[in-house]
Amino acid sequence: MLETPRLQLIPLTHAQLIRYSRLPASLAMELNLKPVRRVVPESLKESLGRIILDVKDNPDNYLYYTIWTVVSKELNIMVGDICFKGEPDDNGNVEIGYGTYDDFAGKGYMTESVGAITEWAHSQKGVSAVIAETLKENIASQKVLQKSGYAQFKETQNMIWWRHLKNETYE
Repeated sequence: MLETPRLQLIPLTHAQLIRYSRLPASLAMELNLKPVRRVVPESLKESLGRIILDVKDNPDNYLYYTIWTVVSKELNIMVGDICFKGEPDDNGNVEIGYGTYDDFAGKGYMTESVGAITEWAHSQKGVSAVIAETLKENIASQKVLQKSGYAQFKETQNMIWWRHLKNETYE
């Protein structure tokens, strides 16, 4: 678990991922949290089966495969999710994905979460950069990455790729 002044980032176990995908209220109960009304984005729904299998198949490195639920300590409720998209590649790059539940958007939770998970990633062996991609029209996500010290390094017609290098900050 990672902790910031306002948040806890809790990496879900294999069993918790199954509850997350099928019975979200039971996961909240297990974690002693208030239940939250949330809509799982289609892109995450499509990935959940693979995520659950990857966590089961990689017990020693499951932190790179699981969903980390983001919990507001003050509200005692899940406010979003963040994850890695696998272990670092041969160049030391590890990719993150994240999302805030609609009721909690605009409160800085994801900026705080991205900062914490980026710092954690840079403390891990074999990680030289943390990367993320955003849709060009997703200005909120771009602001999260900018505030977290990421810099653009690639752009296509629809996407922007961002990178945070170990021991480097961006203004």
